[in-house]
Amino acid sequence: MRQLVLPIAALLLSACALPPIPPMDAQQAWVDFATPTPGAKLVMAQRLDGKNLNDGRFFQVPPGSHELMVRFDFEVPTGGSFGGLSQTQDRTCFMTLQYDHFEAGQRYRLEGRSLSYTPNIRLYNAARQLLAQERSVNCI
Repeated sequence: MRQLVLPIAALLLSACALPPIPPMDAQQAWVDFATPTPGAKLVMAQRLDGKNLNDGRFFQVPPGSHELMVRFDFEVPTGGSFGGLSQTQDRTCFMTLQYDHFEAGQRYRLEGRSLSYTPNIRLYNAARQLLAQERSVNCI
């Protein structure tokens, strides 16, 4: 039992090590992430305007034009089943999206979706209007 307690304690402490997400800066635009489809696991910020980011949990960008690159992890069917359950495997894709009209103080929502092996990302404004979709996809 004691052997199990130490790894659990280490895991809990490492989860607390993440810095809090900063407050929204009214001089910038904020981009939230969502994965609304079944099998979608993770959308994470990777690069902003070609530069790697230190914290993939969000984008906060100055007004204007920006290129966002995200990592999107999702499950795809493998075609087999075991015990009545469909088998899946994880797929990771890096997708780039360009949007030219980010506005200061506004919140945006970037959604990662997949239909079988085909991923896409969509950027929405607060009124749920579609603003942009991915322009390139690279999956591994």
